[in-house]
Amino acid sequence: MSRVYNFSAGPAVLPEEVLKQAAAEMLDYNGCGMSINEMSHRSKTFDQVIQTAEQDIRDLMNIPDNYKVLFLQGGASQQFAAVPMNLMQNKKAAYIVTGQWAKKALAEAKKYGDAVEVASSADKTFSYIPDCSDLDIPEDADYVYICENNTIYGTKFKKLPNTKGHILVSDVSSCFLSEPVNVNDYGVIYGGVQKNVGPAGLVISIIREDLIRDDVPDFVPTMLKWKTQADNGSLYNTPNCWAIYMCGLVFKWLKSQGGLVEMKKRNEEKAAILYDFLDNSKMFKGTVRPEDRSLMNVPFVTDSDDLNAKFIAEATANGLVSLKGHRSVGGMRASIYNAMPKEGVQKLVDFMEAFEKNNG
Repeated sequence: MSRVYNFSAGPAVLPEEVLKQAAAEMLDYNGCGMSINEMSHRSKTFDQVIQTAEQDIRDLMNIPDNYKVLFLQGGASQQFAAVPMNLMQNKKAAYIVTGQWAKKALAEAKKYGDAVEVASSADKTFSYIPDCSDLDIPEDADYVYICENNTIYGTKFKKLPNTKGHILVSDVSSCFLSEPVNVNDYGVIYGGVQKNVGPAGLVISIIREDLIRDDVPDFVPTMLKWKTQADNGSLYNTPNCWAIYMCGLVFKWLKSQGGLVEMKKRNEEKAAILYDFLDNSKMFKGTVRPEDRSLMNVPFVTDSDDLNAKFIAEATANGLVSLKGHRSVGGMRASIYNAMPKEGVQKLVDFMEAFEKNNG
């Protein structure tokens, strides 16, 4: 069977070149006679893998020397707890709620201190990004938190909020490495890799060194203390060696393709193909305010649940898979991450056009 075009939100499409290289190295990595999956995380071979991966992501993102790169387990959801555990010195934080994941992060933070919602787009089903230019942020807030790209709802912060001097913490899971960022704008920037960077089971946290403290509350588990991980080079315990290796291959692939400037260009081109069709279609319509649209996740609907279901079934039969929207919102969603080729988006639009003609 030939490969399908996989529009899944995550775990998601990976570059074919990366998958082929991983397959070729599965039994024997770099002449050592064993797989990455079999070797000690303390070995010289794996040490070179993790060190190279870290250097490559530093190069891609221009990460300053005063930021640590941590390869952690537990996904972004575990960082929902780790963030307040490590940062809540004053027991206060401000959250901007633009979707389910920020909402869950806020609920988690409330267990450890006074976490308040300072802006939300819940009033219109999270279909836009609220004005964050003059928020009522508590003066003694330890940080301001955002989910920068909202996978479920297809929105993206095009401009970072005015934090009024407070530390910005950003969950970038579904826009990770999709475009250049200025790491200095953030205190903490982290993302689960299974959407745009690698296989499930790893979260990469990029944390300014002065925020990695020893004086966190006694109840913070050893494994969730950033200092534990930073002091041990992400090797306090056995990490997800396979995911780190795979991300390392993706970093090399990104470099070979021209880096994040080139990725942004490609992603803008791909998204324009789909959004232009949606804006001119009589059957399909996008659900997000145009100025807040994500380049990565594109939700859309028809005016009928039955038609939505028919479209998803026929698209799947035609090799365009995982287009069903998140269970909380329904409809359809096309995730068009870095590894989705332009041809895949064009095939989707061609199919949508034909479906509209046949069902109009």
